[in-house]
Amino acid sequence: MDFGATVILTLVLSVTWLIFSIRRTYKRRKNLPPGPTPLPFLGNVLQLNRKDLPKSFIQLAKVYGDVFTVHLGSRTVVILHGYEAVKEALVENSEAFGDRAKVPGAQIVFKGYGVMISNGERWKQLRRFSLTTLRNFGMGKRSVEERIQEESLCLTEVLRSQAGSPFDPTYLVTLAVSNVICSIVFGQRFDYDDENFLGLLAMLKASFRIRNSIAGLLLNSFPKIIHHLPGPHHEVIRSFQTLQDFVMDKVKEHEKTLDQNSPRDFIDCYLIKKKEEKDNPDTEFNYQNLVATLINIFLAGTETSSTTIRLSLRILLKYPDVLAKVQEEIDQVIGQNRCPSVEDRSKMPYTDAVIHEIHRMADVLPMSVPHATAHTTIFRGYTIPKGTTVFPLLTSVLKDPKHFQNPYEFNPQHFLDENGRFYKKEAFMPFSAGKRMCLGEGMARMEVFLFITSILQRFNLKSDEDPSDIDITPLPNSNSTIHRFFEMCLVPR
Repeated sequence: MDFGATVILTLVLSVTWLIFSIRRTYKRRKNLPPGPTPLPFLGNVLQLNRKDLPKSFIQLAKVYGDVFTVHLGSRTVVILHGYEAVKEALVENSEAFGDRAKVPGAQIVFKGYGVMISNGERWKQLRRFSLTTLRNFGMGKRSVEERIQEESLCLTEVLRSQAGSPFDPTYLVTLAVSNVICSIVFGQRFDYDDENFLGLLAMLKASFRIRNSIAGLLLNSFPKIIHHLPGPHHEVIRSFQTLQDFVMDKVKEHEKTLDQNSPRDFIDCYLIKKKEEKDNPDTEFNYQNLVATLINIFLAGTETSSTTIRLSLRILLKYPDVLAKVQEEIDQVIGQNRCPSVEDRSKMPYTDAVIHEIHRMADVLPMSVPHATAHTTIFRGYTIPKGTTVFPLLTSVLKDPKHFQNPYEFNPQHFLDENGRFYKKEAFMPFSAGKRMCLGEGMARMEVFLFITSILQRFNLKSDEDPSDIDITPLPNSNSTIHRFFEMCLVPR
């Protein structure tokens, strides 16, 4: 074949492919919610700020309404904006919107195992077991609350050594929160300078950073191409393999010392359940699901709770009048002679309102964890095919002006009535809603309350920054997930 014929054939094939791609894209968009016109292959990637997707989606909602469609490469995504749309989908139509989306990056790492990304019978069995276990059933003599209280004492002792000098609390807070999970999962806490413990956290931190980077977005938008190209996403895959090996070693150690009548932690409870189910051909209690679920718990619990606690301290530095009222309530209800307990929360309406407002402003999962439609469904007159990825835009719920006056301003009065009594608003959804809401919500809320009250019981917070100059918003171009560096000073009370 001569050169001219080769060029003509190439052009014909290119045009054919382009026509096919346009027709396929048009067919895929038929009766979907409205949205910006996608380009073949690329979708809407070039029309979005890939470093700040939540803000891009909020801007698109002003044009296309509270339910609209975008295309991230070949992946069709329906965006739910505002409390009413999210509630209608996740709560009122929980069966239709109750699946977990198949995010390519997560599929590469977990291969469909674990409670976080599985669906169907696997998800039902693992979630039921995880919820029951995390709610203190069958985990030995020490409750989750006692484990958090123990760690809060360890943290405040280490913080005391930092008193008087400016320091960044991020590192120590992350160690403390992770140690709570270690206690629940492995039955032991680690010293803050333990090399294995620090290595574990380093891997988690790296995976979180890359997952929220442009490399992570491109991997999830164009998995068949990006997965085979060099880049930082391969570092995450290697880290997870090392993490899986670490967790499996812990599982083997537990098997050697397991006492079925006295489970010490989550792993023991799982191994007992696995033995009970050994003759069930449909059981999902195997090693792959155990390892993946343990890593899921670490990922879901460490970064979100530690970020919320760290941001709590920064917010309280910015609002010293709020800080003073919280400490006054701590002194009245708890005093200085005992550890805070969960029972105290109901007697501390102002502190409870402040912590709820901190959760709202922290907004640590602005786009939630992606959902998917379990079957083809009609929603607000649109046809959403089975398996379509759905992003419930939680940031638009937590900042919904219909439910929170001046939603971008910190104000504990959002959760207090005219008599100063606490009340929870329906639009408070930092942990999502419906069937897929965070299974660790109870533990996370307990952690934030107990760690914050323990710190404020023992220390005053100081900063060299003027309160009016303290910025509590996330860093620009971080997909609203990375918060600003700051230092603070603790003064023993």
